[in-house]
Amino acid sequence: MATAEPMAAAGEMAAQLWSLLDDLAESDPQGYRRLLQQQRAEARRLCAPPQPRLCVRARPAGAAAGPLFVNVCGWSRIPAPRAPADPVPVSAGALQQVAEAAEHYSVIDVAYNPDVLQKAEENIEEMEHLIRLTLKFTEERCSLTLSRSYNIETFKLKGSLERMQRSLQGKQMPAPTLSQNTRKELTLDQLLHSMEVEDCINEPVLLQESVKESKVHLIEEITSTELPEELSTPVYEMLTVKDANKKPLKIELKIELPKVSSVSECDLSISKDDVIIEVPEKYKLQLDLPELVDEETATAVFNKGKGVLLITMPVAKPEH
Repeated sequence: MATAEPMAAAGEMAAQLWSLLDDLAESDPQGYRRLLQQQRAEARRLCAPPQPRLCVRARPAGAAAGPLFVNVCGWSRIPAPRAPADPVPVSAGALQQVAEAAEHYSVIDVAYNPDVLQKAEENIEEMEHLIRLTLKFTEERCSLTLSRSYNIETFKLKGSLERMQRSLQGKQMPAPTLSQNTRKELTLDQLLHSMEVEDCINEPVLLQESVKESKVHLIEEITSTELPEELSTPVYEMLTVKDANKKPLKIELKIELPKVSSVSECDLSISKDDVIIEVPEKYKLQLDLPELVDEETATAVFNKGKGVLLITMPVAKPEH
């Protein structure tokens, strides 16, 4: 009972926020569109694919198999730790075995926030510490024992860029020469030196280094299931309104968004020749316009009762 009032207050604040955004969309469409464009720019930054930063070569101890390559990547989708003592978030793909004509090896892709890697690259000790943590994380995650020695390769990535990005984004890669190991993930308690096992690959975990002579760092795994899923294309109808002389006056675009409860969920971008609308985790639609439009005077109205977004875009006047 003690938590009911704070929860109710939080719900009321959220409802007020949505209401304010709806009012902004109706009273100041241009200001609302600028807000959405700012959010869209930030979303594009966060959704940029992971990029390789360095490749570490290690060897499973006492194993006849080939070496293990750890691709360490930077990915804006992974948050940076808020404070030095906080866990360092990390995302990892599945361990993959590669059998090529010239060599046999295994590879795993690990991603950190680019700021974490930038800081490590500026300090040799920080980089060594991060690599040691990464290898320990790999041991725990993949049930391996690695040799204490490792090499930083001259190349930044083992394998193709597409394979690495698909691996980290959790997308299945057609691979005639790759076979995924039996996927097993360690629970939080196990990574914190417990003995319980969980047969699930993508659960959030914390990994704590137990090396006594160095300061404690934590790694928090970010799972691929937290990434945006493929969005569906909504039903839409586009109409060019013309005058009596059949001269185009405006373009009306009606989009059905039954899963949307508020216009504040929509991310709308209009240019002279196309329109893009995204609803996180629900819809995405990108259309080329049949006429050049004046994006500054375009308006958008969302009918909450029908779940329909109506976008009106005046046709741009010819330049003389």
